[in-house]
Amino acid sequence: MTTSEHIEHSEHIDSDTGKLGMWLFLFTELFLFGGLFIVYAVMRSKYAADFHHAALELNVLIGATNTVVLLVSSMTVAMSLTAIQQKQKNLAIGLIFITLILAGVFMVNKYFEWGHKISLHLYPGSEVMKTLPHGEIMFFGLYYMMTGLHALHVIIGGILLTIVMMRISSGKINQEHYLLQENGALYWHLVDLIWIFLFPLLYLIT
Repeated sequence: MTTSEHIEHSEHIDSDTGKLGMWLFLFTELFLFGGLFIVYAVMRSKYAADFHHAALELNVLIGATNTVVLLVSSMTVAMSLTAIQQKQKNLAIGLIFITLILAGVFMVNKYFEWGHKISLHLYPGSEVMKTLPHGEIMFFGLYYMMTGLHALHVIIGGILLTIVMMRISSGKINQEHYLLQENGALYWHLVDLIWIFLFPLLYLIT
């Protein structure tokens, strides 16, 4: 085996290891949210009426808008990966930039949604919450926990994609070496997938 073949072989192994590591990480994230989904389902079956009443306080329009925003962002991040594979560096950067803008739109919508709930004193520990039935307290506790944890993943994904965009710009990510971008896209798809489950659970099933 020549030196160039040895290097190529080593890079292939590193790429496979990197992909495997990312998939394992994604599975642990799915287990985390899966556990929360199970808790939500159990509590909902136990306090069906309270969960129904509390869910009416959520803004379905904002939830639906954020769903569309994340679906489009998932498309743009996938398109950016295709672009870098086709040596379209500027297009890849532009598509990731659009993804980041959409992530910002999602967070702004979430800020206003949370802000409205907080203005009504519907947050854990508030005096208003202490007067609510136990089931409604459980609903809002799970709502803040799950959407807050998801928002944290959006922020982490945004940081990761920003790093990817900078490395594409510097040439460190290119047609032949794009593992970080591929993993970043996978992570962003996870963010999208989790929200696709959260939206109907919290906003639609009343």
